[in-house]
Amino acid sequence: MSLRKPRVTVLGGGTWGTTVASIVARKTPALLWVRDPDVAKAINETHRNPRYLAGFDLAPGLRATADLAEAVEDADVLVAGVPSQYLRGVLARAADHVRPFVPVVSLVKGLEQGSRKRMTEVIGEVLPGHPAGVLSGPNIAREVVQGYSAAATLAMPDHRTAQTLQGLVHTSRYRVYTSEDVIGVEIAGALKNVFAIAVGFGDGLGAGDNTRAMVITRSLHELSRLGVAMGGRAETLSGLAGMGDLLVTCISPHSRNRHVGFELGRGKPLEEILAAMNQVAEGVRTTAVVMRLAAERGIEMPIVREVDAVLNHRQPVEETYRGLLRVTPGHEVRGEAW
Repeated sequence: MSLRKPRVTVLGGGTWGTTVASIVARKTPALLWVRDPDVAKAINETHRNPRYLAGFDLAPGLRATADLAEAVEDADVLVAGVPSQYLRGVLARAADHVRPFVPVVSLVKGLEQGSRKRMTEVIGEVLPGHPAGVLSGPNIAREVVQGYSAAATLAMPDHRTAQTLQGLVHTSRYRVYTSEDVIGVEIAGALKNVFAIAVGFGDGLGAGDNTRAMVITRSLHELSRLGVAMGGRAETLSGLAGMGDLLVTCISPHSRNRHVGFELGRGKPLEEILAAMNQVAEGVRTTAVVMRLAAERGIEMPIVREVDAVLNHRQPVEETYRGLLRVTPGHEVRGEAW
């Protein structure tokens, strides 16, 4: 007698939520919750997401709904893919309909405003008793949905749970590794967006490849210092969820956060850039949160400080790199300065 396949619900029909739902649907029953009933109807009838992945075919077995209660009531696994500032509200609305002890995997690469909490901490508060983890890595949705090779890390507090869930998303072209370092994977995913904005500044200003390499490398240093201080493991921060995701977010033309920095570097106002985007650039709101987290732990983060100055204190982008370069370099590994 064959065992019933687990039912997976993905909350959030953006590019990455839709992509992960499509991957899962090729292996087990998958349901995608989207806010717009018209988008849900289009996915069910055409197997395409016309708003975020127009032109890309999704798994024929994927179903979508705009009814949140319907989406979660029969789920054996929940995958959370809504933006960080909306996650708490969506989970609160769903809480009465979620069965006990269902594991929740976050796809969200951000930190909650105000509370400064990671997404698994938010999940733990709204859905106590549910194992909470994170899937993160160097994953550009448009490439993954087209079948290009990619990899990610799935971290859960209990490694056996991670291994069980691994089979739902791992494919021959989407390689999923397991970890217990939920904090490290989550912090890396949130911070890399901030650094991608910094790299975008330089690209928009025409700073060159050497500058890009310098900023990315020193960004990894800052990311690692704060990540370890918050309880993450150094090896995680140099792996797929850390260095890997940092690289792709900083160099890909599909990166929303790099795009924000690039357009700022070209002289466009932030409000205009964000208004023209149909998805959230998490790094814009995450930057101020990271500044507070670093201050609480006494950690100098010069690159984050410069991004914060541009985004939140109207510093001209042209002054960003001059501000960084005024700092005298310390020891490359042990020094705190840029």
